[in-house]
Amino acid sequence: MNNSNIKIGVALLVAAYFFYYLATPDTRHFIDNVNLIIHEAGHWIFWPFGEFLQVLGGSLNQVLVPCLFVVYFYFQRDYYSSALTLFWTAINLVNVSIYAADAVKMQLPLLGGDASTHDWNRLSIYTGMLHYTNQVAFLIKAAGISTALAALTCAIWAAFTTNNIINYDKGS
Repeated sequence: MNNSNIKIGVALLVAAYFFYYLATPDTRHFIDNVNLIIHEAGHWIFWPFGEFLQVLGGSLNQVLVPCLFVVYFYFQRDYYSSALTLFWTAINLVNVSIYAADAVKMQLPLLGGDASTHDWNRLSIYTGMLHYTNQVAFLIKAAGISTALAALTCAIWAAFTTNNIINYDKGS
């Protein structure tokens, strides 16, 4: 089995995990713990920029942090790793869509318990889009699915077309 076949197999496994994640929105997944820390950190990171960005900051950070890894690997010319980390972005988009979809019902268990405020309820009220919760959640979920499909396509392309060895010698 050559290197390309192994990489394609890994990409298919990661894609399968993504679609498992997508199909089981009520299940707590191992990656959710890491994403929760990143989400909560986003509230603190965006706090100096006003209340709206502080509230949005959790979900925003949850998507931006994986994107930073995607960009890092891309500029290192490690396109395969970049594509695999793009799946992480896709998972976070799906996770944010679940949170956004809960803006009206507010039934998801939140970190602070019942005393917590629901980010997406507040964001939807701020923007006057509470009645469009389902549409907003659908668009975020569609972005996640599209991102996962792009990640799979890019991973397969990278497995076939690049050797994915990071070139530390910038002179050559």
